[in-house]
This record gives sequence, structure tokens and C-alpha cells, in this order.
Amino acid sequence: MSERYGKPYVMVTGADAFVTPELSDVLQLPSAGDAVVSDPSGQGGHRVPTVLVDSIQLAGVQFRSVKAVRHAVTGEAGSCQGMLGFTLFRDYLLTLDFPNRRVLLSHGALTPDGGEMVLPFRMPDGVPITLLRVNGQGVEAQLDSGGGGLTLPEALAAHQKWEVPPIAFANGHTLATRFEIKAAKLASDVTVGKYTFTHPVVEIHPAFPLANFGSPPMQSFAITFDQKNLWVRLAANRDHFNLLAPPSPTRLTNAPQYSPAHQALVPLS
Repeated sequence: MSERYGKPYVMVTGADAFVTPELSDVLQLPSAGDAVVSDPSGQGGHRVPTVLVDSIQLAGVQFRSVKAVRHAVTGEAGSCQGMLGFTLFRDYLLTLDFPNRRVLLSHGALTPDGGEMVLPFRMPDGVPITLLRVNGQGVEAQLDSGGGGLTLPEALAAHQKWEVPPIAFANGHTLATRFEIKAAKLASDVTVGKYTFTHPVVEIHPAFPLANFGSPPMQSFAITFDQKNLWVRLAANRDHFNLLAPPSPTRLTNAPQYSPAHQALVPLS
């Protein structure tokens, strides 16, 4: 088994990004109060300092006065110096194009299509949640690009039939709790909109109340979020998918080669 700590285990209220203490110190980012960091188990929750980032530029868009949590980045994102939160893109259509490894920002609105590709979502605490179906049963699931797989809560998993029964797979921990993650292969399908995952391998978490649709099942989709109107579109070139066990620990791909900048060239914001 392996240790796993990842983005799906962190929720933030009161900030749009994370920056590491090291980057915050190098950029001399000013304090901006604090924020609450917690996890989906409901057991976490503590205040951490925040800083103000003067500007962040991404995909041709410049974001001004971004409030960011000053906190270490761990797990598969540990080589990064920060993370951008979902709510930072509230005024744009945000597309995570996994097949082409692109992030796109644009203006406009999504148009409902009767639940084929465009689905409604809600976003408590800035986390997008939509409806999946597990063996025909409607299940709320977080859409989490940093998640390690297709995850079911333990209470839901207890009522499923298995092609391969659950076995210990990894150990996870959050800000508040540690737990054993199990993996198993369903004897039924999981659907999201018109798309079907045939008898997928899923992870089972005892700590969290919701399912999690993470990075591995997202790999075949270009996913567009419309936060203003609370719609999400999943676009793929086929309707049926196989989902095997995710890598453990989850790998960070397309990571840039790190080389420290000369101190004289580091911008202040």
C-alpha cells in the first residue's frame, strides 16, 4: 500500500488559490487575513493565513488582487509552488481539456441539452458537485481534477455487488483524519450524462460522504464549467469507457523542470 494525500482532501472558504510559504516569502506577499481550510469529512477546519497576490496571468487572462492561502502543497502536487482554486474562474467558461492537455478560458454560457453532455451542478464551499448514477442509483459526486480516481463513500459501497471484491489499496490522510482506501471492481456500470463506465474499478473511502469523480475518469473529456449558470459540459469522442485502477500514488504529469530564479529577477508580485 502507499500513502496518498491530495487536492480532493482540501476545501477552502475565503480564498481563490494556494501559495507555498517559500514562494510567498520570495515575492514578499502582503498579509490578507485568514481563511478556513477543512476537508469533506466535516471533522477538519482550522484557520490559516492568507496573502494577497497582485496579479496572476493564465490563458491570456489577468486576475488582479487574488487572495491566496499561505500553505504547503503536498502529495502529487508537492513539486508545485501553488494551486489555483475553482472559484478564481467564476466570471469565465473554464475548460479543462484533458485529451489535449489544455486549460481554456472564454466568455459565454452553456446551453442545456437534456442531460446528455450538459449537466447541472452546485458548488458549496466552491466545490462543484453533480449527479452520477451507480447501478442506476443517483449519487452526488464532486468533480475534482486533482482526485485520484472514481471514489465511492463507504456507505454507498456497502450496497454494491462486485466483480472483484474490495481490497486494501492505499492509506490516505487529510488535515483531520487518516484512513484506509480500498479498491474494487463493480459488477455494474457508472454513468454520467450519456457516458458509461463499464464495470469500473473504484476506490472506497470511509471518511467522505460524497462520491468523487477524479482525474483518471476525466482523462477522456474536455470539461467546461459555467459557474454563473451552474452548468458543466463533458465532451468526449466516444460514449463508453473502461476505468482501471489509478496509479498509486497519483502522478503529476507535464510538470515543468524547476530551476530557481536569480533573486535579482524575481518579480515582487
